[in-house]
Amino acid sequence: MVAKKKTSKKIQFLGTGRRKKAIARVRLLPEGSGNITINKKTLDEYFGLDTLKYIVKQPLELTGNTAKYDVIVNVKGGGFTGQAGAIRHGISRALVLADADTKADLKKAGFLTRDPRAKERKKYGLKKARRAPQFSKR
Repeated sequence: MVAKKKTSKKIQFLGTGRRKKAIARVRLLPEGSGNITINKKTLDEYFGLDTLKYIVKQPLELTGNTAKYDVIVNVKGGGFTGQAGAIRHGISRALVLADADTKADLKKAGFLTRDPRAKERKKYGLKKARRAPQFSKR
């Protein structure tokens, strides 16, 4: 699940976040300057919408650790909204490892719960999951 990793005397906190089809592997590096790197791009380069940037930063701002950690993320699958949600989930899980006192706040905000909503499957006779073909009287 999540782990504390120590490589060459550097402590890292790992967290895996998921949302829809997106999977994010998150590393928190203590004594950082608040940089967020996603797939070797900055947060601003990766996400164009301000709402998605806000979603990614939510757990750090809630716990007051915005400038305390550097965040390195490897995310794949899904669309950009799912990826932003997965990153938020992963950051939250890693923050709990870094500081156990933050767990209550993150849990109350709902950041530690994996969002179970997913795309509904397509049914036969329909165009999509619920969209029926257009009715024609004649």
